[in-house]
Amino acid sequence: MEDSFDEDSGESPELPIEIVVYILSFLHASDRKEASLVCRTWYYASQDLRFQKNKTFCFPASSSSLELIRGLSRKPRCSLVISQLDGFGISRSLLLEVGVVLGSKVESLALPGSSITEASLLALLPRLTALRRLDLRGLDSLFMSGAFLSREEHRQQVRMALLGLEELDLSDLRYLSDLTFNRLTSCTPGLRRLSLAGCHIAFEFDPYQGCPVGVVDSSALLSLRNLRKLLTEQKSTLVALDLSRTSITPESLRTIAQVPGLVLEELCLQGCKELTDYSVEALVKHQPELQIVDISGCTELTSRSVQAIASGLKSLRHLSLSRDWRVTEKGLANLLSVPSLRSLDLSECLNISGVETVNGLTRCDASRAELETLNLKSCPYMRDLAVFSFTQLFGKTLRELDLTSCVNVTNVSVRAITTYSQGLVVLRLGWCQEVTDWGLLGMMEVIKSESDNETGDNGPKFTRTFGNMGFFKPPRLPFEERPKLVTQNDLELFKQQPGASLLTLSRLKELDLSACPKLTDSSITQVVRYADLQCLSLAMLSEIGDASLMSVAFHCRSLISLNLSQCPQISDKGVANAVPYLHRLQHLSLSCCNITDRSLFVLVEHCKRLRTLDISRCKHISVTTVEQIQAQLPFLENINTKFISGADVTLSL
Repeated sequence: MEDSFDEDSGESPELPIEIVVYILSFLHASDRKEASLVCRTWYYASQDLRFQKNKTFCFPASSSSLELIRGLSRKPRCSLVISQLDGFGISRSLLLEVGVVLGSKVESLALPGSSITEASLLALLPRLTALRRLDLRGLDSLFMSGAFLSREEHRQQVRMALLGLEELDLSDLRYLSDLTFNRLTSCTPGLRRLSLAGCHIAFEFDPYQGCPVGVVDSSALLSLRNLRKLLTEQKSTLVALDLSRTSITPESLRTIAQVPGLVLEELCLQGCKELTDYSVEALVKHQPELQIVDISGCTELTSRSVQAIASGLKSLRHLSLSRDWRVTEKGLANLLSVPSLRSLDLSECLNISGVETVNGLTRCDASRAELETLNLKSCPYMRDLAVFSFTQLFGKTLRELDLTSCVNVTNVSVRAITTYSQGLVVLRLGWCQEVTDWGLLGMMEVIKSESDNETGDNGPKFTRTFGNMGFFKPPRLPFEERPKLVTQNDLELFKQQPGASLLTLSRLKELDLSACPKLTDSSITQVVRYADLQCLSLAMLSEIGDASLMSVAFHCRSLISLNLSQCPQISDKGVANAVPYLHRLQHLSLSCCNITDRSLFVLVEHCKRLRTLDISRCKHISVTTVEQIQAQLPFLENINTKFISGADVTLSL
């Protein structure tokens, strides 16, 4: 060991940066960010290329952002989101700096909430020679005049820079026309993904001419004829198309699906309310290679569409049927038998209970989907029987489960989740009002009998597993060997078995228990103990107090978002004891909590990274203190102060 120390300084030599990089590779991104603050060597190690993939830098148009842009010049690649740009001096200087310093490094550029001028963008685009993604959504100022890219010399300059562009987002452009669309897309010959969500597209009828869409390019609107022309020209590369929130008709969808040589892998039609089952059947027939389909909010669709998708799309990976109210369970069992399916969104499908689906799955010996994400939010007829079966059938692969507002879900479902779905990363049980402490603790609720009352034994009764809850192997259940149809008798038997507590979900990064009014400190302090948990919502739990807050803070130190709104028992004491452990916190809601100015001063001292803070309806917080802390939290973007001090002060701030 003598050789490992510097004899002159008495200190150990620095580790080679390659070793530090190797060590950091085992950490989560948030932990790696913390480790980068240890010393200069660890900071440089954290900037290694292997950690810089998919990094996006977001900043507003301001003079202080110029230094950030110069600092990014050391990176080989970067993605930028620049907001609040306009046509004035600072914005022009900022874009010029981006072009000069980062021109060959920017892979993705988005300009949300901006009113950028054509001249400013044309001065920037020719310099962005490495651009792969361009987001121009909502930038009406560019397209309002109809003169964007009207000069051939400008188009040539932009075309040379955007030859490698793969993704173009033109969503929510009110003034996009055939002419401007053609000029721009002529500069992007290798598009793979195109979004026109929310654009005014004339699919069959020209509202300005009062007649069917003509054969001449329009200077006022984008037409189906022109869109079909683009799809034909770029059919060899285009694989993803987003036409959400447009007025696309069944015949128009069929026209797009039948473009010769077009092979789509992803199609988003969210909120296209004119679509019918006929159009979905035609889509499936002509585009059988689709892997990602979003037809949420298409309220005319029925289970006929589900059956067509199940039988025709054998490579399907993700399907969203959210808010398709006419969809029933017919065909869902066939859909869940598609082996490639990984994600299914059935949220707000009001006619789905899961019973028929489970019956169909258990009768079928064919291979099943390996679901990773299942969203059953606001399915009011979903009961324990279905949840129990889903977790048993897909538990080994399931990583995200949303049961928000499934009002009939009880402790039985919770215990099924903790027994069969122990690989969950995201669990949402908000508004499941029948879930109690017993369910989270994995214990059988013992109902007091009359004899107990007679003997005066009024204390709580626990199962013998209480002492080691969450740390034991669940007993073998009668249907553990092979999934089968769960009967009511099976459920009764399961209720009598000691279960596993919520602690068994050791991989959780997001947990939502909001508005489960029967939860108290008894369970929250015992089971919400996850080292990697990043998002936690305990909103509207009137029975929890400072004990829960302090326990959560001590055991969940990776928290980035914490929601404690409408928890009236949370006080200054709990905040003071908790926040010293929550240095990573970025989003905090304490609305309607019993806190005072003292809590705000503690937050300023320990939570320097706060970006959003909700202290609305906190009657004991003063406006003066709010103004003070705003100046001391450098990253604070939004603070909700409605009805503090008993009045609405948002108008005065």
